Amino acid sequence: MYRLGYQLLSLLCLALASPQVKGIVERVDSCDTPTTQHLSAPPYENYFYSDCNAANQVVVTSPLSSSNLTLIGPRLLVAWPAGDSGVVSYFSPKNGVNGSLAIELVGDQPLSPIYTPANSSSLTGEPVVGISTSINFNSSAMLDLAIMGSIRTIRDFTEGPSLLHPEIQDAVNFSSISNGGALLSRLWLDNKTIVSMSFVPEAGSAAVNISNRTLELGAGTYQFNASFDYPQLTQLSASEVLNPESQDLIQQQAGKTTSLSFLSYRHKLLAGAWRFLTYFGRDSMITLLLMQPVFSEGPDGAIEAVIGSVLERLNKTDGKVCHEETIGDYATYENQLKNITSNAPSCTYIMVDSDYYLQPVMQNYFLDTATGRSRRQAFFSQEATLDFGNAGLKYGDLAVRNAEKVMRSAKAFAQPGGQKIHNLVHLVKGQIVGDWRDSTYGIGGGRQPYDVNTALVPAALRAISQLSAAGFYPQHANWSAEAAAYAQIWEDNTLQFFEVTRSVSEAKSLVTNYTNTVGAGFPSHVDDIESDVVFHGLSLNGYDNLKVVEVMNSDDCFRHYLLNTTNQTQLTAFVNQTANNVRLPFPVGLSTDVGMLIANPAYGGEPVYAANWTHNAYQGTVVWGWPLAMMAAGLQRQLYRCNSSEVPDFCNDSSVYSNVIAAYNQLWNVIDDNKQYLSNEVWSWQYRDNSFQFVQLGDLPPPPGSSYTESDIRQLWSLSFLAVTRDESLK
Repeated sequence: MYRLGYQLLSLLCLALASPQVKGIVERVDSCDTPTTQHLSAPPYENYFYSDCNAANQVVVTSPLSSSNLTLIGPRLLVAWPAGDSGVVSYFSPKNGVNGSLAIELVGDQPLSPIYTPANSSSLTGEPVVGISTSINFNSSAMLDLAIMGSIRTIRDFTEGPSLLHPEIQDAVNFSSISNGGALLSRLWLDNKTIVSMSFVPEAGSAAVNISNRTLELGAGTYQFNASFDYPQLTQLSASEVLNPESQDLIQQQAGKTTSLSFLSYRHKLLAGAWRFLTYFGRDSMITLLLMQPVFSEGPDGAIEAVIGSVLERLNKTDGKVCHEETIGDYATYENQLKNITSNAPSCTYIMVDSDYYLQPVMQNYFLDTATGRSRRQAFFSQEATLDFGNAGLKYGDLAVRNAEKVMRSAKAFAQPGGQKIHNLVHLVKGQIVGDWRDSTYGIGGGRQPYDVNTALVPAALRAISQLSAAGFYPQHANWSAEAAAYAQIWEDNTLQFFEVTRSVSEAKSLVTNYTNTVGAGFPSHVDDIESDVVFHGLSLNGYDNLKVVEVMNSDDCFRHYLLNTTNQTQLTAFVNQTANNVRLPFPVGLSTDVGMLIANPAYGGEPVYAANWTHNAYQGTVVWGWPLAMMAAGLQRQLYRCNSSEVPDFCNDSSVYSNVIAAYNQLWNVIDDNKQYLSNEVWSWQYRDNSFQFVQLGDLPPPPGSSYTESDIRQLWSLSFLAVTRDESLK
């Protein structure tokens, strides 16, 4: 009892130590000029503030007259990269009229830092850090719900749906403070970390009233503070995350490089702001694949931060790559669910695609760059230090375990007579997700994903072959030739399982029926179908006994970007098929005014296709930023082969070559037309005034059985257009 009382008293003292006057802060060291950014995407206003002490993101949600009020309400959220932490407050109008309450931050530079040095009452030994701001309410408001601790806890509520954890919610304390304010505070489950937020009326505003675990605030302006005392990350500045040759991007594309810095830290890169402010292996490595030309090298650079973060979290038993880490308050919570008393972080290893990116990114850096070659010995001699079960193991030992995993998974299919569906890479048993399309209907319940089997596995094998030839895996002396032979078989013999062909008449009928079924107002464009429609399905063995999940998609980009295949008949057909689908308008192809769609279900035929791949689904008929970049870069890489020493046959086929050039340029035209959205995570459309018009995915009600999805304003891999640029000579 004494211990608990001491902790709560310490909690209150630490929270009150946060300055109650905006802009007044204590410091133990001087910070350089802080980095700030304001990104507006109504009804969401995103504010960022970083200095040498902490990084903060604030998201203010204030519904518009056009907003769906069943989904969007007044909300104030603070997210911290350290510990994947955050606090959120949900408000409602005191008058009860839904949609009448508007909230906003005030001031030209609305965010100020909080910094209080650690003192004797601190249980963590860490300073209190956070932000201070002023928030205005246009009318009286009720703070109905506060969630404090982890971004994962907040996501459980926003995407759960509406899932709250009593162990966390019941620990939120409400108390009155001086000057008519109110303090909400919580001791984390680690019994050390304290998080708090407070509202104090500014001149002319009414005092805050606490009523049955809610707050009542009058119309007016209140100072808002949010802080916690958790170990902070070491952020990379924009100049540190970019290599010397790319420093001019800081001036040329200040907004994107500022966002990139907010997501970049000494030992890991974070996936997105605000919902994914932590390590995701796939996201980090796809970003590195696309952005290596501009990323910093060496021991303190972005490239080694990515590769090191993957190796630190690798499953040492089977070589699998961690998909997502669980850290901070949520790690303690998950341990408690397992009857484990521990604050140790953990990882999920459910994604099969993540395992196949590590070897290619290693090849690209440690074989293909001078810095990487010089850093090879020092880097792989490092020992893992993080608490993910690998402490003391050398990076080199962890890398070989992943390579062994790749070789094991590829062997059966590569054997004589082994080119069977059951020998392809399949999802983990019991899981319905396994690649980047990681939502309920992302790959239609399929067991063998298209991108993994036709591109990622052979790309990983090619990389192992090259790394082995360079002496990386001396314990497997035969890998150079063996991995290359495996790769050739996977490259040449996997597309056939996923191929879908529709005759002209069948394609026209299917597209017409789909257009009428969806009823979204867009034209069918069936007159653009002049030849058989060919594409490769998302997966095999899907829901409803679908042998192939027959959804046209953008995942051709993986094969174009990662592989230089040599089966000439197959390559010519494949690059021509991609060009057709990229170039033709939806619902015939993938092209819209707002970008290339990642999925087009028009050719499926069965009602399940139109129902499950919709424009309000996370991986439905929507646009993602990074596939635009990878497709553009992939087509460019294939076109560059036409000027190489080994010219592919398609380069000399005038019809196919012209088609690829046309697709490349049309894709870049639509990219250029949508520059303001490219750094977003995902976006959708509505068809109005004879065109597809941008709509935030979060503005649309979710499909039946799915959760509401709010797109991140900045996603790590969507910043890849800093490195992926148009080649004007290909116009």
